[in-house]
Amino acid sequence: MFARALIAFVALPGPVAFVIPAVWLWFSADLRPVHPPGLALVAVGCAALLWCVRDFYVAGRGTLAPWAPPERLVIVGLYRYSRNPMYVAVAMTLLGWAVSYGSPALMAYTLVVGVAFHLRVVYGEEPWLARRHGEAWQRYADRVPRWF
Repeated sequence: MFARALIAFVALPGPVAFVIPAVWLWFSADLRPVHPPGLALVAVGCAALLWCVRDFYVAGRGTLAPWAPPERLVIVGLYRYSRNPMYVAVAMTLLGWAVSYGSPALMAYTLVVGVAFHLRVVYGEEPWLARRHGEAWQRYADRVPRWF
């Protein structure tokens, strides 16, 4: 299971939050941050993402990958404050890259990814969670906000 969790982490948020921004910055030759404090957002986003992945693995007994989802509804850790802290963490990481490097293109990318996350959650994940976890999901959704 740990290998599947690691592969899912590298395969899913890895390219979105790290590879695409790094490639963009490399090809645009913007390799020096213009606002270094923005890197704090990257660090906090990374830490939050790792925390969520750990909670999926430990509390949920699964991974963030759709092919090996958690067996149990994860409502611990950051999931006590947001139903989607992993997506918030990725968005925060992307925002950190955009701010740090003063990149309008990365800011636009962050917005597109944010809209994609929202659509995925509303039309895919939440209906699936409602079917899979029933009343437990409904109680959780009534108590915890979708994003913040």
